Amino acid sequence: MELRHLRYFVAVAEELNFSRAAEKLHIAQPPLSQQIQDLEAELGVQLFERTKRRVELTEAGKIFLAEVEKVFEQVHQAVKAAQRASRGEVGKLAIGLNSSATYSVLPDLLRQFRQHCPDVELILQELTTSQQLEKLQQNQIDLGLLYLPVDTSELKVVSVLKEPLMVALPETHPLADRAEIAIAQLIDEPLILPPPRLGEGLYSQIMRFFDGIGFHPKVTQTATLVQTAIALVAGGVGIALVPASLQNLKRASVVYRTIAPTAPEVEIALAWRQNNLSPVLQRFVELVL
Repeated sequence: MELRHLRYFVAVAEELNFSRAAEKLHIAQPPLSQQIQDLEAELGVQLFERTKRRVELTEAGKIFLAEVEKVFEQVHQAVKAAQRASRGEVGKLAIGLNSSATYSVLPDLLRQFRQHCPDVELILQELTTSQQLEKLQQNQIDLGLLYLPVDTSELKVVSVLKEPLMVALPETHPLADRAEIAIAQLIDEPLILPPPRLGEGLYSQIMRFFDGIGFHPKVTQTATLVQTAIALVAGGVGIALVPASLQNLKRASVVYRTIAPTAPEVEIALAWRQNNLSPVLQRFVELVL
């Protein structure tokens, strides 16, 4: 039994006339009659009462019609699901993200995508840049939202945000009453920085800036997550250089100050494997970039 046999049956059941059903199906009447007879023989039941004047469904035919209509509805839904999957509107998308992105670009990116693809399951993992690179290479995440620079030819990388760094310091710090703070004023301050390995992206951008101006920071503590760095600042452990968007993280006893005259910048990018052909990934990139 094939779907075309069921379509032939439904056409005859709807028209209750073999000639009109054949015309509707764009086939000749004799082959249609033969197909219905073959279907009845395969089922072992009579589906139609036939006389010279009329065609009617038998009780078995009526029940069969109701079930066949369910089959076609399921087929229709299967086709729609396949089409939506091919357009990236359903499925899963695993995204790695650095912690500061939650206070900057992430909400807007997710909002844009959700407006068009509400049925995609998003799997979000908070990871450092090095962890994201590792999981991208191992196919454990589809997309990374990470700090530049990254050095790999296997990834497609597109910048989505460039922002200045600011100084986060306790509100009781002697420099807290200044609107702007010069890097030179931080030379003897205990700094909280990302760890060189786990915080690779942000750490690299900060240290590259320091090297460019001949500044040697006094690092007394490392913190993988920027939220942890802010908590340490609040506890008086030291001061931290954080992306400007971290001002959205309000923390009692912590203030943020601009770096003058020119603040170092950090850059966040989307990164994905160039050989990843996932329709959901392609749809995400199409919508947010």
